[in-house]
Amino acid sequence: MLQKTIKEEQQVEEIEIDANNKSLGRLSTLIAYYLQGKHKPNYAPYIDFPVYVKIKNWKNIKFTGNKFEKKLIYKHTGYIGHLRKYTLKELWQRNPLKIIQKAVAGMLPKNKLRKNRLKRIILVE
Repeated sequence: MLQKTIKEEQQVEEIEIDANNKSLGRLSTLIAYYLQGKHKPNYAPYIDFPVYVKIKNWKNIKFTGNKFEKKLIYKHTGYIGHLRKYTLKELWQRNPLKIIQKAVAGMLPKNKLRKNRLKRIILVE
């Protein structure tokens, strides 16, 4: 009986967030909140609600302080001595979605649902 009610309630939902003059951290907490389905009355931590979050005006996201120029993001290739360093500005020019996903990933629970939830973040022009 429980599975039947869960499947009936799971309908695709799209939420649009305006990122104009919002800092990356504040925006990420809001996105993580909606991706988990905490805005729904039947929220349960083990249910993956099909909620898509569309971000408008993502080009106007605010980075406080000197983070945009000086913050370093590290990536290891898997080979010995191949630790790569990138500034936030370099990665933002390449793929801004990756930066937003990385910020949201730190705010989602570390379980099997996290990868699918992160795929539901969409940047809208």
